[in-house]
This record gives sequence, C-alpha cells and structure tokens, in this order.
Amino acid sequence: MSVSSSSVFISRLRGLPVLDASGDQVGRVRDVVIQLRTQGRAPRVKGLVVELFGRRRIFVPMPQVHAVAATQVAIEGQVDTRRFSQRDAETLVIDELFDRTVNRPDAKRAAIYDVAMRPTRAKEWEVTDVALREITAGGRFGLSKRGATVIVDWSEIPNLVLNASQVTDNLLAQMVDMKPADMARELHDMAPERRAEIVEQLDDEQLADALEELPEDEQVELLTTLDHERAADVLEEMNPDDAADLIKELPAEMAEDLLQRMEPEDAADVRGLMIYADLTAGGMMTPEPVILAPDATVAEALARVRDVELTPALASMVFICRPPLDTPSGRFLGLVHTQRLLREPPSLMVSGMVDDDLEPLRPHSDLAAVSRYFATYNLVAAPVVNDDNQLVGAVAVDDLLDHMLPEDWRGDQMDGDDEEVSHG
Repeated sequence: MSVSSSSVFISRLRGLPVLDASGDQVGRVRDVVIQLRTQGRAPRVKGLVVELFGRRRIFVPMPQVHAVAATQVAIEGQVDTRRFSQRDAETLVIDELFDRTVNRPDAKRAAIYDVAMRPTRAKEWEVTDVALREITAGGRFGLSKRGATVIVDWSEIPNLVLNASQVTDNLLAQMVDMKPADMARELHDMAPERRAEIVEQLDDEQLADALEELPEDEQVELLTTLDHERAADVLEEMNPDDAADLIKELPAEMAEDLLQRMEPEDAADVRGLMIYADLTAGGMMTPEPVILAPDATVAEALARVRDVELTPALASMVFICRPPLDTPSGRFLGLVHTQRLLREPPSLMVSGMVDDDLEPLRPHSDLAAVSRYFATYNLVAAPVVNDDNQLVGAVAVDDLLDHMLPEDWRGDQMDGDDEEVSHG
C-alpha cells in the first residue's frame, strides 16, 4: 500500500525544533501521542511530546500545530509548560511502538520500523500506515536478521486495533476530551448494548451535554432507558430550555414524575418554559442569562461573563435589572455588551453604559420575528421581557438555529460522513 502524499513519517519528526508564533524555538519533538479508537477508526494523533531546553517534557495538542515541515514544526497559541503525564489510554509512538515485534497475517514476523500520520480535517490528524521491517531466520550464528521493509495499513497491526476488553475503557477515556457533539455522535453510532454500558459510566454532566446534541427521538429513547432518579439528575444538568423541550416529548406521567424528582429550583425553571409554544421566544429562551443590578461594577460584570459554564453567546452581554435578579426579574433597564465592558475602567458602574435603545423580544414573539430581530441588530443573544417589563430570559443564537433548521438536522449530521480537508 502506498502512503498518502500528505502523510508524515513520525521518525522524521524526532528531534525537529519546535517554533512558536514569534519564530522562537520552544524545544524539540521527542515523541507523538496517539489514542486508539473504536468502530474501525484509525488511531487519533492527540499531540506532540516536546522536550524543553531544561529537559522537561511537555504536551502540545495537535490543534496548536500550525505546520509540519522537513526542518521544523510551527505551533501557535500559548504553550502549557506543565510536565507531560501520559494517560492510560494514550500510546507513545516512538517509545512504545518503534521496534515492537508483530505477527503479520501471512504468519511472518516483523518489527515496527516507522508510523505515518496525516491530517484528516482542520487541525486533526490520524495514523494511516505502518512501516514494518521483516525479521527472518538464518542470520550469522543462528540469529534473526532483518529483511525487507514493507508498508501496511494501520488496521493490520494488532497493537493498533482495540480488542473487546479494551473498548469500554478506551471510549470513556476518549470522551473526557470530546466536544459534546462528538460524544453524541459516538453514542449514536454504538450498538444498544455498548451504549447502555457507556451511559451507565458517564457522569451526569457528560451525559447531559451529549444528550443535548442527539436527535430528539434518540434523546427520548436514551432517557427512558435510565431509572427515573438518574434521569432526573441528568435533566438537572441540562440547559433548562433543552430539558423543557425533552420533557415535552415524554409520556405525561413520566414527565411529571421526573419533574417531581428534580430539585425544586431546576424544576421551576423547566416548568416556566414549558408554558410557551416551541417556535416562540419563550420556548427558545434560557431563564439563566447574566443579570446584574445597576450598581454592579465593570469588574463584577467581567467576572460573571468569565464563567466557564456560560456559552459564548450568553457571555456576549449582561442584562441590567432592578432586584430581584433571578428571572422573572425586577424592572428591566437594558443591556451592556461585553465588548463595551472591556473598554471601560473596572470601577465604573454598569448603569452608566446601558444600551436601552433595543426593544426587547416578547415571550410570544414567533420564530420569524425572532430571526428578523437577530439579523437586524447583529446579535448573538437577545433579552425576552414580559408585559410587566420583567426579564424572563434570553434567546441565544444557537437555540434560534436549532429551531430554524429542519427537524431532523441532528440526525442528518450524525449519519453524514466526516468531510476531510486537505492540508498543503
């Protein structure tokens, strides 16, 4: 088998200087970290082990690798200088695979001589081929001698193919680093028995994140396989608007039982959203935007939008209201864009920069009105205010898109092939 023209043999990376965005040398490539995957997928290249000048070894994720050339590797972004610590599900190509003896399908013995990797899509790489050097008997003094070098597909190497006992542990280890959409796709592709085994071992927050990315019918199917106490715990971890949408699809008796088992505050948020029709601002909004009192400072506002639990859309603005500051709030005064906060002194009060020119959405604003609102004002989040001028929530652009796209768009995304992007 010939090696793809865009493939890179890992032996050629060893010792190459690693340069940062300024062109300064950070260190040298010491090894490459890969992770085995299931369902016949090639091992993923997670990143490089780079040896600094003080001989400390650090990890550089592949998304930070900007270019791989014959004489150097260029990286971008901030370098994490913590000492590299190998995880159980990771394999070091040079230290652990090179020179390892394998038995080929034709019963010939060979040693791994090199491993090739290639980019598959933006900032992602995978193992493609393995170079083997055949070992033959008959050398001097009866010792083995090395024969010809052959290149084979990665799938022919037993050390790169998961056996049944490794699958569950490896999947769980992979999911630690996965984005929710990728985790959902993994669950979608699994056989029911394997999915049940994985779901049982995922923590509630991981499962909630993945559940939000699955097609609606699969969300219902998966949730109904859980015992009711676990299902309620998972719903508490979901965004209230997503939880409300899911509960609406459940049998009425089960839906009420789960709401009764949820924490009262979480259940109240969900019940408050369930009164609105799906294709309205009330049906799309989250009741948990960032709300501040008029006397809050810029420093306080910036601290709130730094919360890692916030989506980028909800972190784009803060809403200024009279107390109480939970929804439904006191009188809505207006909003402040995060960009504006970044330009002002930390001690300044947010009341001095409120944008009150935007007419807020109403809970019963329909999908067409909401989409026009976002397009008109170039927003990624928008306030929703009731007839008493109380803020009841905010619509984020991702929730708007969820309702504008065809109902089965998540299913189409799950079933579509990965699109590969060429790298020059």
